[in-house]
Amino acid sequence: MPAAPKRVGRRERNKQEKLDRIMAAAGELFAEHGVDEVTTQQIAEKADIGAGTLFLYAKNKGELLLLVQNSTYADALREGTAAAETTPDALEAVMAIIGPVVACNRKQVDNGRTYLREMVFGDPSEPHHGAALDLTVQTEQAITAVLQRHEQIDLKTAATLAHIIAAIMFISMAVTVNIDRSVDDILREIREQLQVLLPR
Repeated sequence: MPAAPKRVGRRERNKQEKLDRIMAAAGELFAEHGVDEVTTQQIAEKADIGAGTLFLYAKNKGELLLLVQNSTYADALREGTAAAETTPDALEAVMAIIGPVVACNRKQVDNGRTYLREMVFGDPSEPHHGAALDLTVQTEQAITAVLQRHEQIDLKTAATLAHIIAAIMFISMAVTVNIDRSVDDILREIREQLQVLLPR
């Protein structure tokens, strides 16, 4: 007889409910005003919790942004990976993975660029920063898997190419010269670089 599923206690339910309220409040305020214009006090008030409670879930505003953006990045990566599974061409499959990630990062350009800065320069011991770094690893793994379908690319080469491709994607999203460019413009720039990089 299978074991009954473990019940989640009231304390854990309360913690999850507060976390959900924090994510919703921060996400809404960041989207409406931009991360630089929002205070942690505003987020706490919108989430209907005390400021001290807020800092139990995220140490600072950068970690709050990571908390919110990690969720949308993970959704975008799942969408792109699923699309890549039915795309036989290596370049098109890689672009299928990259497209939703770039689109989610550019929904609010300043927030997206701040998110990338937090990923690079944030405290790796913080859990939300660690989760963001794990998403970059998952991105490279998804690209590696796609590239391995190409008969000319072995595992080591695929992993190296995936690392380069991820760097191209992140730089294209982060550089100041691209701040006013559309998602399509950025994807076109990435595609042009990958056409040189990948075997056809």
